Amino acid sequence: MTEGPDAAAVAGPVPVEIDVTVAHPARVYDYWLGGKDNYAPDREAAEAVIAANPGIVPGVRSNRAFLIRAVRHLVGVAGVRQILDIGTGLPSANNVHEVAQATAPGTRVVYVDNDPIVLVHAHALLTGEPGTVAYIDADLRHPKTILRRAGETLDLDRPVAVMLLMTLPFVPDTDDPYGIVRDLMDAVPSGSYLVISHPARDDDVGVANQATARYNEKVATPMTRRTFTQIGRFFAGLELLDPGLVPLKDWHPDASDPLVGDVSPAFCGMARKP
Repeated sequence: MTEGPDAAAVAGPVPVEIDVTVAHPARVYDYWLGGKDNYAPDREAAEAVIAANPGIVPGVRSNRAFLIRAVRHLVGVAGVRQILDIGTGLPSANNVHEVAQATAPGTRVVYVDNDPIVLVHAHALLTGEPGTVAYIDADLRHPKTILRRAGETLDLDRPVAVMLLMTLPFVPDTDDPYGIVRDLMDAVPSGSYLVISHPARDDDVGVANQATARYNEKVATPMTRRTFTQIGRFFAGLELLDPGLVPLKDWHPDASDPLVGDVSPAFCGMARKP
């Protein structure tokens, strides 16, 4: 990928609370998606991963395509009208509320992220129907805070789709990511959904693992890849929908998805709370 203009030149002065000297996952991801809201350390980290694992770029774009398919399924097939999207990242094309409200006007969406630069750009997300879209500045590791504040926009007594797309790898095992997911799903009623995508480990000397090691050397928040079995544990106690836990491209594939080349290993799935 060619290096684009520095985001400071595009977005104006950098707020003092934003540390642009260290790469951050949301901005690295933005670079892989072809966005402009990233800085030199983000691009350095992103390019280091690309050099070790060229499949990362089609991989993150495959994840974006999965997001669109998943939201359309939740709203158009499952009839969900409330979505809690945790780990929102920077605005891009086809944000969750845009896809959801194009299918069912009035669908409520709450976004959650804890990157200050995402907060700066939150106004770009808050463009849905009045009263239906909100943004929470919070950390996934504090699910009670997320749920309390989400309840200001969502009715937590009615089904909610909890979306954690490429978010859980940034919660290390020492912070009990399984307990966090369990707390979130315990707080929503029967008929709610959990949607997850997660990068997978390959063999111990595999390309993806080597790329992640390079990435972790350069970012403030390291990533943990997990095995197929470990990712599947997040759906414990829930009804996993067909086709199950599968590679991103295999979840209700759409012929229009612009996927080319080898994709970095990742799995995704959707489950219903009985």
